[in-house]
Amino acid sequence: MSWMEWYNTLSKPDWTPAPGTISLIWQILYPIIIVSFGYVFVQTGRGKLPKTTAVPFSINLIANLCFTPILFGLRNLPLATLDILIVWTTIVWMMIVIWPRIRWVAVAQAPYLLWVSIATTLQVSIFWMNRGV
Repeated sequence: MSWMEWYNTLSKPDWTPAPGTISLIWQILYPIIIVSFGYVFVQTGRGKLPKTTAVPFSINLIANLCFTPILFGLRNLPLATLDILIVWTTIVWMMIVIWPRIRWVAVAQAPYLLWVSIATTLQVSIFWMNRGV
């Protein structure tokens, strides 16, 4: 069965956004992520930011990129739930770390944090509703 067929068989909350909505949100967020993360990585590489500043950004990027293969490739709800919790936590960590140095980068993460908060709630709900499956 395809990943979409599998996903459609899962129990989900009534408020689950349509796939097109989720796609649109990521199309808006990814450019923000690319610019703000890129700026942090470039500034870190130039020695203008401590290397430790890039740590939460790096962890977030890896966890974000792993979510889709974990959920739809492995079809592993518990691991996908853990992964998205890491994504959420590292966004908060990034905002705290970068705020004293480059405030616009911290502010730019606000829509990302908002969406991942919703997505985390959704993923935890899906995991909980399908825990016996």
